Amino acid sequence: MDFNHSDRARALQEQLSVFMDRHVYPNEKAYEAAAHDGMRDGRYHAPALLEELKAKARAEGLWNMFLPKAHGEHGAGLSNLEYAPLAEMMGRVEWASEVFNCSAPDTGNMETLALFGSEAQKREWLDPLLDGRIRSAFSMTEPEVASSDATNIRCSIRRDGDSYVINGRKWFTSGAQAAACKLLIVMGKTDPDNPQTHKQQSMILVPRDAPGVKIIRDIHVFGYQSGIGHPEIVYDNVRVPASNILLGEGRGFEIAQGRLGPGRIHHCMRLIGAAQRALELMCQRAESRAAFGMKLSEHGSVREDIAHSFCEIEQARMITLMAADKMDRLGNKVAKDLIAAAKIIVPSMAARVIDRAIQVHGGMGVSQDTFLAKAYTYARYIRIGDGPDQVHLSQLARHLIRQHAQPAAA
Repeated sequence: MDFNHSDRARALQEQLSVFMDRHVYPNEKAYEAAAHDGMRDGRYHAPALLEELKAKARAEGLWNMFLPKAHGEHGAGLSNLEYAPLAEMMGRVEWASEVFNCSAPDTGNMETLALFGSEAQKREWLDPLLDGRIRSAFSMTEPEVASSDATNIRCSIRRDGDSYVINGRKWFTSGAQAAACKLLIVMGKTDPDNPQTHKQQSMILVPRDAPGVKIIRDIHVFGYQSGIGHPEIVYDNVRVPASNILLGEGRGFEIAQGRLGPGRIHHCMRLIGAAQRALELMCQRAESRAAFGMKLSEHGSVREDIAHSFCEIEQARMITLMAADKMDRLGNKVAKDLIAAAKIIVPSMAARVIDRAIQVHGGMGVSQDTFLAKAYTYARYIRIGDGPDQVHLSQLARHLIRQHAQPAAA
């Protein structure tokens, strides 16, 4: 299997690496300090530093690199395989992806609009998202039901003349607290009595400032308040034009599958970057600290943790690249087995590696003095976000059983 990249892809890797060294790593502490004071009037206002870095990145052509070749006129036009090492670099710093307009949930929402949006919807929402002028959120998970089974979703999307009326309660609507968030993509039921349960759901575009959109509270993850927020939202008789429906009634699951496949693999790419950085910090810490008359790096248990971490990162990176390659060659649907495998393997791997790095750092590892605590939170959360491990394990096993249950003819 040949994972060699084109000259252009290698040039972008070098360019991005230089940008990270010059502009992102040196500004980590400044960004954190500014972001801490960003919440005003119930909305998160991005630091001016971030906007400055976005302008620099766009001027250098490091913009919308996540967009596949089918939408290359809007971005770098890279394949998933070519994008993987770039996403890995960005994943080394929690907020770096936004600098390059490559952050979730906007990436998934932009791909959704590019694939399934009407021309009018693209003009109104996709174009400003691609320009980085606005941000967006994805509103699917509900607190009152087990949303790992999306057929449980209760949010109502009811046709009323030339409008749809939306009623329901959502949470973990990532991105909705951002002051720049102007669009919510909401999944709900337009036909709750349809005997085909996967035809009951639809997705609809809701302006963030539409009357009846009520932010109840932000949801903190392990005590951390995310800048863009994961709020709980009540949709109280929210009325939007009928033209805001995506693709048509009953197409919600179809859209979700088209959206979540790339989103899942992008999370895996970023988490590999976080794990790789944690391994590097673990090695540096182990070599610079001594305990019981020896460097930490001379203790057998620490060496084993470092070696295990290297092996696990390389295994996870390989299956992620295999998934990206299969997506490029055969399409997201055909690659769903490897996407599921990567989603199962990578977040758990990253959490283990980061946890080992935290242990080697001692008290410093759980403090704000390294990126490790937030990185661990991200890795652990993604074992639930975009579908919990158990769902991916079950679906992958079901696919494998169908594939291999019948013995081959002698």
